[in-house]
Amino acid sequence: MPSAAESITAAITAAGGAISFEQYMGLALYGEGGFYQDGGRAGRRGDFITSPEVGPLFAAVIAHYLDDCWNELGCPSTFDVVEVGAGPGTLARGLLDSQPKCMAALKYAAVEISEAQRALHPDFVESVEQFPDRTIQGVVLANELLDNLPFKLFVYDGAWKEAFVALGDGGKFVEVLRHVEKVPEFLPKSAPLGSRAPIQEAAARWMLTVSQKLSRGKVLVFDYCSESTSEIA
Repeated sequence: MPSAAESITAAITAAGGAISFEQYMGLALYGEGGFYQDGGRAGRRGDFITSPEVGPLFAAVIAHYLDDCWNELGCPSTFDVVEVGAGPGTLARGLLDSQPKCMAALKYAAVEISEAQRALHPDFVESVEQFPDRTIQGVVLANELLDNLPFKLFVYDGAWKEAFVALGDGGKFVEVLRHVEKVPEFLPKSAPLGSRAPIQEAAARWMLTVSQKLSRGKVLVFDYCSESTSEIA
């Protein structure tokens, strides 16, 4: 398998010299040799820790939430739970250990793009690479997923320009700014020179897909952020 750097270099060459930051981020995280494809994962022995790895409380609270949703739907005999970005299946195991009342009706799909992490999923889940292509009745879960989706990056350089990634001296990746026809309308007309604005379109597409597949139920999404980009060091 090529490294992420090799995959990105090939993509830049194929594109004629530069790719968008959004494509660069997607390849770095999810492409061949990318972070999640090359063994990067959550866990105390992994690369970072999310709430399910801290202890059993998070999963126990989610289990109570699932029971509430199941009751609201009339306790159907089949209750879908689709966890997107399931990693190695830590949350799924925690939910099983919590033994929610809906357990007998539970049809749990663990969606994870990384083959290496899917291999670690518990046996009771449906382990899949993509969101199930069926109607969902239940709950869609996503813990720290949306802030990991690739985004476009705009930089104010006298006018708003989109950030692209090209090859510099010695094959190093360098940022280049390009005028584009479509600048997001909600960006201010002017800003301090060098201001940077991430534009998250992939998350909106994800929510649209979920809303189209979810016939009855709820979406529960966890992410953590500052109230303002000015607070981010």
